[in-house]
Amino acid sequence: MSRTETYRHWLAVVGLFTLTAGDFWRYLLTWWGWGAIVGVLLTMVIVELVRLRVDLRRLPFTLIAFLTLVLLSTIWSDYRVATLAGVVLTFITTAFAVYLTTAFDLEAFLRAFGVALRWILGLSLLFEFAVSAFIRHPVLPFFVDYSTLKKIPAAFYWSRDLLFHGGQIQGIQGNSNLLALVALFALIVFAVQWIAQTASRAWLGFWGVVALATLALTRSSTVLLALAAVILVGAFLLLVRRTRGKQRGLVYAGGVLVALGIAAVGIFARALILALLDKSASLTGRSEIWNKVIALANEHPAAGWGWVSYWAPWVEPFKSLVEIKGVHYYQAHDAWIDVYLQLGIIGLIVFGLLVLTTLVRSWVLALDAGRGRVPLVSLFPLLIVVALIVHSIAESRLLIEIGFALLVVSSIRSAQREPAPDA
Repeated sequence: MSRTETYRHWLAVVGLFTLTAGDFWRYLLTWWGWGAIVGVLLTMVIVELVRLRVDLRRLPFTLIAFLTLVLLSTIWSDYRVATLAGVVLTFITTAFAVYLTTAFDLEAFLRAFGVALRWILGLSLLFEFAVSAFIRHPVLPFFVDYSTLKKIPAAFYWSRDLLFHGGQIQGIQGNSNLLALVALFALIVFAVQWIAQTASRAWLGFWGVVALATLALTRSSTVLLALAAVILVGAFLLLVRRTRGKQRGLVYAGGVLVALGIAAVGIFARALILALLDKSASLTGRSEIWNKVIALANEHPAAGWGWVSYWAPWVEPFKSLVEIKGVHYYQAHDAWIDVYLQLGIIGLIVFGLLVLTTLVRSWVLALDAGRGRVPLVSLFPLLIVVALIVHSIAESRLLIEIGFALLVVSSIRSAQREPAPDA
């Protein structure tokens, strides 16, 4: 690679690392330290976008519509300062995603993303090992004072020293669900690279095992369901790609029936499934959170309370909306309920169209992968969007950081019918 290509590659790696493991920087350097890193990265990305002469008019219409609605929500927001901060962060994430789709083709993007994911997985396992082998007690985030609390909730710890005790590890992100999501992203990236033969299969196999081990150590039910969905969609795609004409129509019909069957099982056998996943009927408190958020959202059903992305803990209604066992929650634990709260029914329609069009275009792109000018790495947008959609049912990460960035990348990439120009 040339010096320019090397520079852009490592800018992408550091940016993707920060988007995926933002909590690592926040726990290590506080929100101010994280903000400083984001500011430096944003400056560098803007310079590159100017050099690359990005044409924002080529962005998908549904993405532009959603970003416009986010911006307009400052007009009716009940917390305008927080909304402006949320808008800025959403646009920063979008800017970086645009950089990723402009400076790199999919193969180069996956190479950078794979490096970032390997760093997160490796550091997470090393971190947990160091805590359990040498520190031997739970570790709190740096620069946080919990001395006023009689008992520190388990959720507040960066690491709970569980590696040698069979518990769920949390990694450098301080959250087992987020670490599991990283493992899922890694499995998708490595699988696509394996199929496309764009990296050493021995190297991919090793890190694939690391990702699977991490997933096992986190035991995240949500991510396991997302992984199952990705596998099912991948198998269905393979079946469709091998058929033509009437046979393909029959395969699609069969796929619809299977999907309806899975949905029915999920509805009518919910208790059994939760028992198998070792989850309570309240879905680890999520049902209580959903009920409170929906009740609040129903007060402004049309256009919501105003965009905020990350819930701002210093303003109402987020400051005291959800508290369970001494822990304040700052997300709805469902991206769609979160959109309804922040942007109302209008937001649900616009965001739903963004996700739906991205999913449909990604499916079409995946069908053509490996044919003509469409490389095999074009399988990635479909698999990642499926993972994001399933994960969005129990988490709101689709709206912030790496979740939203990957949605934007997939939206833009699936709308392009040819590889990105050389960087």
